Amino acid sequence: MKRFRGLIFIIFIIYLLILFYFLIFSESLGRTDFSTAKSYNLIPFTEIKRFWNAKDELGLSASYLNIFGNVIIFIPFGLFLPIISSVKTNIINTFIFSITLSLAIEIMQYITKTGVFDVDDIILNTLGGIIGYLIIYIFTKRKRKSRR
Repeated sequence: MKRFRGLIFIIFIIYLLILFYFLIFSESLGRTDFSTAKSYNLIPFTEIKRFWNAKDELGLSASYLNIFGNVIIFIPFGLFLPIISSVKTNIINTFIFSITLSLAIEIMQYITKTGVFDVDDIILNTLGGIIGYLIIYIFTKRKRKSRR
């Protein structure tokens, strides 16, 4: 994978640009509806519970998109990080970088009024980053074992 690091870095940058587009500017996700009030949720698991409990009213896809979408969109981040990083990446670093990127996105959504600053999104995004890291970790462990 080291010989493809440059290409993977370019793909990572494209992933980040797409991520920011969908989370800040995407009309399909209602990101252009600038309201006059800034919204936020600072109580962990409030929105997760609300979406889970309202899946009958909102529809299964809307609830799953909110809950699982926030996890899934950060899995690539956790996958790419150990590959492109010049420093040995571990689960703690991945946790810190994932929570930092998610926090930055939530702050931008709050400031630009293109979304709700939601601690649940930070939790779910960070979980996605960690899942991505664990996938690459398990893959590289198995690859090393098969070489022996």
